[in-house]
Amino acid sequence: MSFTTSFYFFEMDIFYTIEEKYLQAVEEYRYGESPKCLQLLNEIMAAEPGYARAWYLAGQIHYQYLNDYQQAGYCFKTCNELEPTFPDVYEPYIKLLAFLNMDKHLIVVKQLALKTPGVDHAVIWNLLGQYAERHLNLPEARICYEKAYVKAIDTEQMKEIESSLERVAAKQARKAAYQYSLS
Repeated sequence: MSFTTSFYFFEMDIFYTIEEKYLQAVEEYRYGESPKCLQLLNEIMAAEPGYARAWYLAGQIHYQYLNDYQQAGYCFKTCNELEPTFPDVYEPYIKLLAFLNMDKHLIVVKQLALKTPGVDHAVIWNLLGQYAERHLNLPEARICYEKAYVKAIDTEQMKEIESSLERVAAKQARKAAYQYSLS
């Protein structure tokens, strides 16, 4: 999906396409210049509201730097609606939905993520396991962690997931022992 040919920005005798402006915003983001990056992204979104990647990066800034979760959610949702096959949006979007305890949206976005090529399923299942564990749904957490482990291809990631499985097993054992002693 390319919107480059019809929109140009004029800045100090230099013309920029949407993609060039976006790459400039990405550079600003990498260097921690979130205000400048957000300014560039707002210019892009004003000129071409359908440029999904600008919405994604704006969501990242609102989520990571500004703690503006409502705006971050709006940006991630807009990106996802504009370009559902863009894999980068799913991890931060699911993290945000889990953080905000938005169960219904989390289920929908999880299903989309697991159907999208390029999405790391191990990361998604691990996030879902963490969410279930935080909500003390230990059987669900175990299932999610097991699915994450099967999908993992990185040794460090596998060690982290193993640790999570051990932690959940210990919690389940402790809960069972506590219930047994009360009887």
